[in-house]
Amino acid sequence: MTFIPAETDFAQMVNEKIRGNHFLHYLGFIIKEIKPGLVSGELNLKPDHLQQMGFVHGGVTATVADIVAGFAAFTLVKHGQGVVTVELKVSYLNPAQGETLVAKGMVIKAGTRLHFCESEIWAGDLLVAKASLTMAVVNPEDIKK
Repeated sequence: MTFIPAETDFAQMVNEKIRGNHFLHYLGFIIKEIKPGLVSGELNLKPDHLQQMGFVHGGVTATVADIVAGFAAFTLVKHGQGVVTVELKVSYLNPAQGETLVAKGMVIKAGTRLHFCESEIWAGDLLVAKASLTMAVVNPEDIKK
C-alpha cells in the first residue's frame, strides 16, 4: 500500500521521536528503515530478552511489534500530533530464538483518528509472530495530564 505522508520531513520527525523513546533504547531495538506507512528494525538478542526456556519472551516480541507499528503510523501524522496504541493483538506462531529479531510494521489503513496497522516479527527465516494494532492519532490538547 502506498501512503502520502502529511509532512515531507516525516523521517526526521520519526528520528526525533526515536531519540526520546527510552524503552526502545533500553531494549536495544534499532530502527533500520523509515518509509511512509512502514518502519522496520532489529533487536540483537541478549540473555535479558529470553524467558526460562531460552526463547524470546513474549513481552519482548509484543513490544517490538508495537514499536514498529507505532512508528509506521507516526510517519503519516502532522507536526504536533502523536499516536498511541489503543489495541494490540499478537499471534505467536513459532518460538523465537537466535541472534536477532527483525520487525516490520506497516499501516493497513490510515484515518484521521485511527490508523490500523500490522507487524511481522522474524527470527532468521522464521516468522515468529504477527500482530494487529490500532493506533489513535492524538493532538496535544487531547491528552489529559
